[in-house]
Amino acid sequence: MNTPLPAPPSPGSLRSLRLAALAAACCLLLAGCSGATSSGSDMDAAGRAGNRIKITLVTHGAQGDAFWELVRKGAEAAAAKDGVDLTYASDSDAAGQAELVRDAVGNRVDGIAVTLAKPQAMKSPVAEAKAAGIPVVGLNSGIDAWRSVGLLEHFGQDESVAGRAVGGKLDGLGAKHALCVIHERGNIALEARCAGVKKAFTGETEMLYVDGTDMDAMASAVTTRLQQDPDIDEVITNGAQFALAAVKAVGKAGSKAKVATFDLNKDLVAAVRDGSVQFAVDQQPYLQGYLAVDALWLYKTNGNISGGGVAPVLTGPAFVTKANVADVTRFAAAGTR
Repeated sequence: MNTPLPAPPSPGSLRSLRLAALAAACCLLLAGCSGATSSGSDMDAAGRAGNRIKITLVTHGAQGDAFWELVRKGAEAAAAKDGVDLTYASDSDAAGQAELVRDAVGNRVDGIAVTLAKPQAMKSPVAEAKAAGIPVVGLNSGIDAWRSVGLLEHFGQDESVAGRAVGGKLDGLGAKHALCVIHERGNIALEARCAGVKKAFTGETEMLYVDGTDMDAMASAVTTRLQQDPDIDEVITNGAQFALAAVKAVGKAGSKAKVATFDLNKDLVAAVRDGSVQFAVDQQPYLQGYLAVDALWLYKTNGNISGGGVAPVLTGPAFVTKANVADVTRFAAAGTR
């Protein structure tokens, strides 16, 4: 007995079957892309099962210093992007900074970023980190010392080049006698800047050492020196807050000296805009913090080394003057320049 064959499906029902099959396939694809497994071992942004990369940033910055807040903000932005657990620590005392690096080694972090204001103090703790298998990168200061200390990479400004650029600019402005204010004796970055100014500037350059932790004492020292020598026609400082203090010192001394500075913040940007500060040299501290953290993440997850481990990655110098200050004003207002 022949069994009658079922009637062929209509075009409409075939279309419905295809759509149902496509929907089922999409559901399976989405389930696979979610990363969920029966063991529940999700992969995080760092590419490691059940663990986030831990990075510690250790600087020599003073607490509350606006410059170092920019470095920290950049580092935090990179950490948020990369899914990194970031710890920020600082100590302006070299021995204290070295202990903070050792603390990070003891905490078995996955990477350390460190500044080299006083490289000799960092040699031993960096060696301890390397012995523990922890990569260490440098940022900000130490561009001439990072390789000898044993760092993997470095992000910052060549301070000697920046100083020479300032010296050349002073010549172009017609200055004759510059006072370069160093607020931390022995800080190689500050020393290199002023030495660079002296090397390139055809006028007279003298150094004035002050206590950067006491702003009143710093301003008083500048006022006294300007009163002693009315021929000083330019004051160069090594930080935005010191430049703003120097503006007041110039007024108190009754001097006609102009003020310029290395580094800037939003208040300094406003001072350049209104003309009370001639210019600023921007080394882009936000970028330094960002690149240092991002570089460690890239090294841990993909083996990348910026500059090939033989050349630093430069973040400056860039001049901010009244002519171009509008270009950075909106970023300064956001707290990132």
